[in-house]
Amino acid sequence: MVFFALFVAEDCTGQKTATSKNYTYKNGDFNGIGKWYMDREIAHVMGFQGIEWLERSEREKEENVSSLIQNMKIKSNDVIADIGAGSGYHVFKMAPFVTNGQIYAIDIQAEMLSKINKTKKINDVKNIETILGSEKNIFLPKNSVDKILMVDVYHEFNFPVEMISSMKSALKADGQIFLVEYRGEDPKVPIKKIHKMTQKQAIKEMDAAGFRLKENLDNLPWQHCMVFIKK
Repeated sequence: MVFFALFVAEDCTGQKTATSKNYTYKNGDFNGIGKWYMDREIAHVMGFQGIEWLERSEREKEENVSSLIQNMKIKSNDVIADIGAGSGYHVFKMAPFVTNGQIYAIDIQAEMLSKINKTKKINDVKNIETILGSEKNIFLPKNSVDKILMVDVYHEFNFPVEMISSMKSALKADGQIFLVEYRGEDPKVPIKKIHKMTQKQAIKEMDAAGFRLKENLDNLPWQHCMVFIKK
């Protein structure tokens, strides 16, 4: 999610359109990249310059991260991948519960991973491993992960088809994806439209990737907490 996501911007519609196998290219929202997937414009990736915003003191109140962690029902031996881990805000909240497992913090920005590694060293955390991912691959072995967490990041994937395919390969047969996105159905959520996602849109895209919605936990103030499993 971008650093300025709390400020609402107007959409603008362009005229030129091009298509590829999975994606359409046309002008759109000022905060979008002009690339569309299943009628949804992809948002710009938040740069590492927004780390302080990720660590803001109001985040627990705004997002109720404690409830999100409870929603995941983490087991001590779970292997969990946080995709788009950013500064590690969620990674370090999950780590105490994974006493016999492993957490992978995956991001495409080395600066974000550097921040996580610094925090790991300061706090002597042993069960977190950082991985520099790409726009198309999370670089985890097949059938290696119990849970995948994505918080306000899926809508920024430049290649959602390829990324979800990579996650599907890494996820165990009974694994779960926790897709957390600001509710696009709720105009009261003070986030730009392009940085929100409706449940309907999420289901459409995940269904195309071979997943089905198990449940949508509605105990977060502004966000969906959608749990997807393999079909």
